[in-house]
Amino acid sequence: MSDLERISITLPKDLAKAFSASCEQKGYSNRSEAIRDLIRGALVKEEWQDPAAQVAASLTMIYDHHTRQLNEKLTELQHDHEDLIVSTLHVHLNHDNCLEVIVLRGEAQKVQDLSDKLRTFKGVKYAQVCFATDGSDLG
Repeated sequence: MSDLERISITLPKDLAKAFSASCEQKGYSNRSEAIRDLIRGALVKEEWQDPAAQVAASLTMIYDHHTRQLNEKLTELQHDHEDLIVSTLHVHLNHDNCLEVIVLRGEAQKVQDLSDKLRTFKGVKYAQVCFATDGSDLG
C-alpha cells in the first residue's frame, strides 16, 4: 500500500492554467510534484517561526578581504559559534573579493542571530541566508 494520500483542490481556471504553465516551464513531471514542493516550502518557512526549532541554513557572503581585520573578525566569530557551523567554503573570486558559504545547523533564533551578525561587518558587500530544515518534519 502506498504512503501517498490523494487530495483534490479547486482553483479558478486562470490560476490553474498559469500554474500548469509554470510547472511545465520548470520541468515538473506533474502538478502534484510542484504542489509538494510548495507545501514543503511553506512548512520550512513555518518551522523558522519557532525560535527553538532545529533548522539548517546556508549563508552566502561576498566580502572585500582587504578590509582591515575583517578576516580575523569573521574567523573569530565562526570559532565562537562552532556549535552552529557545520562547514565553510571559501573561494577567491578575484584580487579583492572572496565568497564564503557557511552551512549552519541549530536553533532557529541562534542561526538567525549569527547570520545577522556576520552580514553587519564592515567589508561584507553581500550576504544572503537560504533558510532550510533538517528535514525531520517533511515526511
